[in-house]
Amino acid sequence: MKIDMKTLAQKYGTPLYIYDFDYIENRYTTLKEAFAGKKSLINYAVKANSNLSVIAHLAKLGAGADCVSIGEVRRALDAGVANYKIIFSGVGKRDDEIREALEKDILFLNLESEAEMKRVEMVAKELGEEARISVRVNPNIDPQTHPYISTGLHENKFGVEIDMAKRMYIYANRSEFLNPVGIHFHIGSQLTKLEPIKEACVIVSDLVRSLKAIKIDIKFFDVGGGIGVVYNDEVTISETDYAQAIFEATKGLDVTLMCEPGRYMVANAGAFFTRVLYEKNNDGKRFVIVDAAMNDLLRPSLYNAYHQIEAVTADANADKTDADVVGPVCESGDFLGKDVPLPPLQHNDLLVVQSTGAYGFTMASNYNTRGRSAEVALEAGVDRLIRRRETYEDQVRLELEYLKK
Repeated sequence: MKIDMKTLAQKYGTPLYIYDFDYIENRYTTLKEAFAGKKSLINYAVKANSNLSVIAHLAKLGAGADCVSIGEVRRALDAGVANYKIIFSGVGKRDDEIREALEKDILFLNLESEAEMKRVEMVAKELGEEARISVRVNPNIDPQTHPYISTGLHENKFGVEIDMAKRMYIYANRSEFLNPVGIHFHIGSQLTKLEPIKEACVIVSDLVRSLKAIKIDIKFFDVGGGIGVVYNDEVTISETDYAQAIFEATKGLDVTLMCEPGRYMVANAGAFFTRVLYEKNNDGKRFVIVDAAMNDLLRPSLYNAYHQIEAVTADANADKTDADVVGPVCESGDFLGKDVPLPPLQHNDLLVVQSTGAYGFTMASNYNTRGRSAEVALEAGVDRLIRRRETYEDQVRLELEYLKK
């Protein structure tokens, strides 16, 4: 991302998230072109970065939305995503959320259990409507990724195994209030090997063929998301190879191919700026203390995730030594990076944390009563604020009216 980091940090303050919208557009276009010649729909995974302007940018390009809460469904609609391009996934949907999704007439609800199917049927019956549904199949494939973001094994909470899925489709097909239109799987996130995706596609395609043989007409084949990105030195999957693997597995099936990229779309579009407060040494252990914290960027603390950290305003020729980059939050787990090679730093020097467009701001919190960062979009060389910095007043607004003095 070629930007004037110093100017942006000075203009908007720190901590600060910056997103390159031109990069996002290029990622969408590249993936869409890989599916050329086939019926396809790219549903952006809203959880990766749920800023309305990010979603709206993708909606204008033709993207749909993969949502895992009714709040994300509302965001997608507010941002201009067509209702017929929205799917609602997630293992736990309340009756009121199911009802609202049906009333908004989204493309389909993705079901994660037999019990959930029965709840959807009941709500649809109350509304006197037919609920379009998909079933999330757990193909029991090892995605070879971090265990916290693995979702396709039987030990994970997501989806149902093949035999249960088939029973659910037969039940739904006979129901007056359920219409099984899709099938779905998602084996994990940050996938850097194609073979697990191929294996899962073959297993689920065979299930679709068996369903079509008994007159259950699956129209949408959703392979989920999970295409990995480069944070450090990962070798990633090419979009063409990814699409070709799906084409091969689904050969002969008349279905619309769907995928749900999130991290792929926005991770490397984002940069996170933070300023140095001061340095300290504890018996030879170097710490760089900055104005950002785990409440702003949780991934390093939660997953021990790596993000490249660079000094922007320090002397680039100075010798570097390893330092832990830590924040003001009162937790030992409050760090942005450990053993990061950095030059000597002074108060107000600027650091940039790379590849933070996905699961950065969207996982932020107000822990320690810290306001969440501002967010800025960069498009065609022009910057604009897309979320102002959160104030103390924003944080306490929902509490003050109940305060007893």
